[in-house]
Amino acid sequence: MKKALISVSDKTGLVEFAKDLSRLGIELLSTGGTAKLLQENGLNVTEVAEYTKYPEMMDGRVKTLHPKIHGGILAVRDNKDHMKKAEENEIKMIDMVVVNLYPFEKVIRKEDVKIEEAIENIYIGGPSMVRSAAKNHKYVTVVVDPKDYQLIIEELKKNEYVTEKTRQYLAVKAFARTADYDSTIDSFLSEKLNNQKVLRMGLKDGQRLRYGENPHQTAFFFRDEGIKEPCVSNLKQLHGKEMSYNNIMDTDGALELVKEFDEPCCAIIKHANPCGVAVAENISDAYKKARETDPVSAFGGIVAFNRPVDKKTAEEIGTSFVEVVVAPSFEKSALSELQKKKNIRILESGELGKPGPDLIYKKVTGGLLVQDKDIHQIHKSDLKVVTKREPTEDEMKGLLFAWKVVKHIKSNAIVYTKKDQTIGIGAGQMSRVDSSEVAAMKAAKQKLKIKGTVLASDAFFPFPDAVEIAAEAGVTAVIQPGGSIRDEEVIKAADKHNIAMVFTGFRCFRH
Repeated sequence: MKKALISVSDKTGLVEFAKDLSRLGIELLSTGGTAKLLQENGLNVTEVAEYTKYPEMMDGRVKTLHPKIHGGILAVRDNKDHMKKAEENEIKMIDMVVVNLYPFEKVIRKEDVKIEEAIENIYIGGPSMVRSAAKNHKYVTVVVDPKDYQLIIEELKKNEYVTEKTRQYLAVKAFARTADYDSTIDSFLSEKLNNQKVLRMGLKDGQRLRYGENPHQTAFFFRDEGIKEPCVSNLKQLHGKEMSYNNIMDTDGALELVKEFDEPCCAIIKHANPCGVAVAENISDAYKKARETDPVSAFGGIVAFNRPVDKKTAEEIGTSFVEVVVAPSFEKSALSELQKKKNIRILESGELGKPGPDLIYKKVTGGLLVQDKDIHQIHKSDLKVVTKREPTEDEMKGLLFAWKVVKHIKSNAIVYTKKDQTIGIGAGQMSRVDSSEVAAMKAAKQKLKIKGTVLASDAFFPFPDAVEIAAEAGVTAVIQPGGSIRDEEVIKAADKHNIAMVFTGFRCFRH
């Protein structure tokens, strides 16, 4: 390792890294602002313009696109012809390329960014050097991420060279970076200049799973590194077996549901649907009430909390079989209690906030559907009372609780709740009436009284029949989007049975 070329936009940790290289006897070659910063910090640096004998020109657009640069990076060291040509043209070998790119992604996130400004932040020489070095990684070390500086210095101090394994790792990382960079440019300019929406997915860290939904299906889990909020892709596993495809799907659903609530909340998910949700003054009570909704379905389910798990709650969980427990954190005694079960998966999320924005992808044969995640929140002030009777205070609490839950149930979705607990859940039926009947049937099986509950529907009632069923079961208030051509008939049916009804104005289908 004799010569390193350094040209970076992100100068995090650069000065100390360059000092370490210099102490190891490595000559530094640099450009513009990077060279100036290193010189100001007492480092001996040869500027690229001095090395190539060509000045930077055209506002810095042309500075590293030169045979002395790319020849020094791309030359195959054990190819006699390559080395002869390098000697004839006074090309010296460049053994390390340290480049990170102009912040194009950051620039285009600015409001009202001009096309001209974005284009000026498209780096040409940088990606060219990165790709050259990555291609020739058998001989050249390429560095695109300041996080890798320490690894490189440690290897140089130990070996006086960077190992082949590390060079390979860095080369792949470099190609990934230029691919993401070019993809961002393509997506931005396609939309701005050609009015064409382009989607290029940059998901990484593909983890092979034991199998997919069924044992005969192959499956992988790819993570989106752009999502920083606590979510299923960045949980810390504290105990238990490897997560399966279905575990990941259900854990995602459970975690996103409990994010809806400010109060201590527990959600139990089974086969992609909630089978019990409750809020309480503490999560132990919330868990007991959530499980009470449907303990048969809760067996082997996914349990999520929006508060740390204490020993009392862990002991309650231990009385039944669950696949996964996910929470912001676990008290030491709670963790010890849960770990008594060898296979239970224990996942730590960190402190939760409200559900954040994201894109939802659904693959269809020959295409991909993409939509914004439904993070719309309904508040009391958003609701329109459409019946003669207004909801009581407790009914209103129940309606808002029920709406947060019904958003997470597969359509057609009906849920009967108290102000703090689900009583009956009907999910995924082709008819809304069927969902109402399923929810009532499941409540009856657990000897839970629907009388005095409220009902939430994820879409409007096309006919009054579902209201008639709700009234017969003893429902006292209903929340639904409204918008049916038969809204007047539905409202009349509610008034006939003295049911309070509110419209949200928003549908929350979940397919």
